[in-house]
Amino acid sequence: LFSSFGETERAQTPPRGWNSYDSFTWIISEEEFVQNARNVAQKLLPYGYEYVVVDYLWYRRKTEGAYADSRGLDVIDEWGRVIPDPKRWPSSKSNKGFYQVADEIHRMGLKFGIHVMRGISTQAFDANTPILDVKTGQAYEESGRKWYAKDVGIPDKVCRWMKNGFMSVNTTLGAGRAFLRSLYHQYHDWGIDFVKHDCVFGADLNLAEITFVSQVLGELERPILYSLSPGSGVTSNMAKQVNGLVNMYRITDDDWDSWTDILGHVDITRKLGDANMIGARGLKGKSWPDSDMLPLGFLTDQGSNTGPYRKSNLTVNEQRFQQMTMWSMLKSPLMFGGDMRRLDESTFRLLSNPTLLEINSFSSNNKWACMLSTYFIFVFSKHGEFFNMLDDVKLGFTDCNDAESRGWSVKAVEDDLEKVCWKGGSDTEQKEQFCLYKRMGEERIHKLQLLETSVTNSCLVASPNKKLDSEHTKRGWFSPCKSDLNQMWELTENGT
Repeated sequence: LFSSFGETERAQTPPRGWNSYDSFTWIISEEEFVQNARNVAQKLLPYGYEYVVVDYLWYRRKTEGAYADSRGLDVIDEWGRVIPDPKRWPSSKSNKGFYQVADEIHRMGLKFGIHVMRGISTQAFDANTPILDVKTGQAYEESGRKWYAKDVGIPDKVCRWMKNGFMSVNTTLGAGRAFLRSLYHQYHDWGIDFVKHDCVFGADLNLAEITFVSQVLGELERPILYSLSPGSGVTSNMAKQVNGLVNMYRITDDDWDSWTDILGHVDITRKLGDANMIGARGLKGKSWPDSDMLPLGFLTDQGSNTGPYRKSNLTVNEQRFQQMTMWSMLKSPLMFGGDMRRLDESTFRLLSNPTLLEINSFSSNNKWACMLSTYFIFVFSKHGEFFNMLDDVKLGFTDCNDAESRGWSVKAVEDDLEKVCWKGGSDTEQKEQFCLYKRMGEERIHKLQLLETSVTNSCLVASPNKKLDSEHTKRGWFSPCKSDLNQMWELTENGT
């Protein structure tokens, strides 16, 4: 549990906490943030939720016309570094930055995090501010001259989703590295414990910047957890390039409160599990694929200039049995996104569920199993009826050489109808676990269709590509019977 330098390893388990984005987007104030932090300390800290993170644009002036991709509305210091908007963050006045907020958060027993962007702001580039050399406290000099923002900024490498906001810096230049070093030294001096580094991963991958920032964070006296975001277009190979440099990295685009967003995590999480990336070696500790925040409770809308005003659109089943369970089993960091001041009892019970939290922290070898629908386990009763997935047996795919796959049998019910039943593996003395009804597929002598009941015309679908919504997941995967290869099954002589 300790590094070679005696420091406790970072992110030994998936980090937990609260993030302001889902409930406030960028408009949160110091007062609102501290109120939420107090509620985290009182209600969720006992369950391991220790980080409170202010998301993006804490440096943007909240004025008419301001939005995510505004230009020229940010607050920067003389060295071109963004600093908190003093109107929203009054304790930051007189060059205090986030120091006083971090101190207050620490006194609550919590850790304080901020969202940061790639490279340098376009505002600093436009102003051509000098670059600070943290070693001298003066303007950076090299080759007999001082260096400025326009010397290191790369205007044709702007952030994909915030083109007016930030651009990459040239890390091959000493001045470019000096600018990045000055940023993270400032965060360290403010008392920051967690940085969420945006627009350097996924479709905006900038491995050079990630590598250098990781190096700087590794050199600082006090540990700062390193997180990457967002993760659109992430692949297993991309994850392998960064996992050793960071402590968590987003693997999808922003996740909001919709069933489609939840399903969007399936393919990439399966691939990362198969590649043994969950809990792999990270920056002075471990690293975790991050499925994004939990959009539960009271929220706002993506890109909105309005604070929390509505309840999550996810149903109770989607929240409880799908998202929270999936995030826990994937060992994703758990970052709650709802307004903590309006945390309802149902959401609290979900976030503090001891079984899910134990799975999230201490389970191992977590991987997707290839089940009947590709994504979920279906549960059958004796006559094709469906039960809660926690209460009954499960039907899924496995190797046909596996003894557990054997034990299927066929019985005649009527002249033109047979019943296909499974007796629970190779033990023929076991009672029937569940049954479906067999009908030969049209013009396919050796293929059969499996019907939900003896009197319905609903057939079990075999396609691995069809995606389900939560309602289909709850009731199973049957569709009207038709001459379709996706409904054709075969029972072999060995009972598989």
